[in-house]
Amino acid sequence: MTTSSTATTPTLSVHNLQMHFSAREGIVKAVEDVSFSVAPGQILGLVGESGSGKSMTAYSIMGLIDEGGSNSGKIVGGQVLLQGQDLLTLSPEAMRRVRGNRIAMIFQDPMMTLNPVLRIDTQMMEAVLAHQDVGKAAARAMARDALARVGIASPDQRLLAYPHQFSGGMRQRVAIAIALLNKPDLIICDEPTTALDVTIQGQILYEMQKLCRESGTALIWITHDLSVIAGLADAVCVMYAGKIVESGSVREVLEQARHPYTHGLIASSPSKNQRGLPLRQISGMTPSLLNLPSGCAFRTRCERATAMCSNTPPLLVDGARSLRCFHPITATSGVPHE
Repeated sequence: MTTSSTATTPTLSVHNLQMHFSAREGIVKAVEDVSFSVAPGQILGLVGESGSGKSMTAYSIMGLIDEGGSNSGKIVGGQVLLQGQDLLTLSPEAMRRVRGNRIAMIFQDPMMTLNPVLRIDTQMMEAVLAHQDVGKAAARAMARDALARVGIASPDQRLLAYPHQFSGGMRQRVAIAIALLNKPDLIICDEPTTALDVTIQGQILYEMQKLCRESGTALIWITHDLSVIAGLADAVCVMYAGKIVESGSVREVLEQARHPYTHGLIASSPSKNQRGLPLRQISGMTPSLLNLPSGCAFRTRCERATAMCSNTPPLLVDGARSLRCFHPITATSGVPHE
């Protein structure tokens, strides 16, 4: 695990972020009252099931919300402070100068990053020349070094290739290399190693940790895989139905989960189940964001729920830990089905 920076000013501070979609059926509250911060050199894990709001939080930070069309999204509240500057107040042109330079994002699908009709060297050099005052030879050298850093053999030859000439895993490594080019203050990773084999995944995770330690880059790693977070991150935020329901240091949250949803995620991990027996799982399905139950959104799936849970649970803060639950799990309260 990386060592957190002792700097007092966070690289990124998100305060009460709200992002809603307007659909024919009504308003979708994709991100609701989300707050967290990431310090220089720190790695924050953002964990939850599909549809929990992890990626929408990232897109909101990056300014990539589509505000046109029938399913338009809009940030309706909150602040996104990058080293004290509120990104939500920037013009589209100013935000374009921030993206790829001070903030970079690595997507799950590398073809969201790569242009299929341009050679790799053209794309990587453009990413450098758009933000740095260097010549083409220097930009090319930076591109070659970035490919080598993510484990791509014969980088000079690979620079001359097109995206379709790479495997899916190789394309993802190119996308990661592009994100590293300008040594941004913050990198947001949306499950970027899902398509990679275990060996390459370990290599990429090691490089990301090394980057954070050496350069002070802050990192947000979005995933549903708790085993990745356990070995990579310093802190973790667990999301459910657009809200952060529990947060804290990785060790505290994973070793002593207090929210029933967090506990359910951990308990359903194959490593936590006895060999030969069916995997434990959280009952029910994630509710539609168009029709969330009143109060705690998890209450319809929670075995600890009572009538009190039809009210909205307050955010409980205890030092670096936070929790939204009326009936948190404690060392003495016991855990269902343990």
